[in-house]
Amino acid sequence: MLKLSGEALSKGGSGILNYDVLKNISQKIKICMDMGISFGIVVGGGNIWRGSFGKSMDRVRADHMGMMAIMINSLALQDVLESDGIETRVMSAIEMNQVAEPYIRNKALSHLKKGRVCIFGCGTGSPYFTTDTAAVLRAAEINADIVLLAKNNVDGVYSADPLKFPDARMFANLNYQKIINDENLGVMDNTAASFSMDNNIPIWVIGIDDPENIIKALKGEKIGTMIEK
Repeated sequence: MLKLSGEALSKGGSGILNYDVLKNISQKIKICMDMGISFGIVVGGGNIWRGSFGKSMDRVRADHMGMMAIMINSLALQDVLESDGIETRVMSAIEMNQVAEPYIRNKALSHLKKGRVCIFGCGTGSPYFTTDTAAVLRAAEINADIVLLAKNNVDGVYSADPLKFPDARMFANLNYQKIINDENLGVMDNTAASFSMDNNIPIWVIGIDDPENIIKALKGEKIGTMIEK
């Protein structure tokens, strides 16, 4: 399961999406698929909308708007993947039958067995849950071996924000409990971390500024931060 940062999809561009970034990610996914790897993908929507922008808004409504932003990114990613010859299905946790299939676990498993990439849109379909939680939930449902948590502006988990503290050190390995107890690490929300721990889902935090890291991780190279028991 690949979890992509929404902000990464706009980096270096003048709008909400940067086609060159999408294309680069798509090409790396294709290389991995040629290696025999299957992909489920969850993408964030932070390049378009974050609930924090709507502090005066009803939280549920703001989260639903975020789900729409995720769907925009999901469809954009689908278009680029298919331009590279990768058969793709977008499956939505909220019904929008004109643009995406409804998420049904057995259909997702069928698509994956046929060599298709499944992009899981609209998060969990419920407010109050992040796309990190959606990623680990879908990972459990499709029996994914690992979640690649691809972050923007960072290449792993650090002891402090490396952009503010140059002496911050990157961890090669962490356990779930450390992620849950130390809020300063800022890796993922506690719901996602607790679910991963309870279901023994390994999380590999990598940087997506260089999409080549997807290939490096899946080849087993020592990059980023591995989170497990």
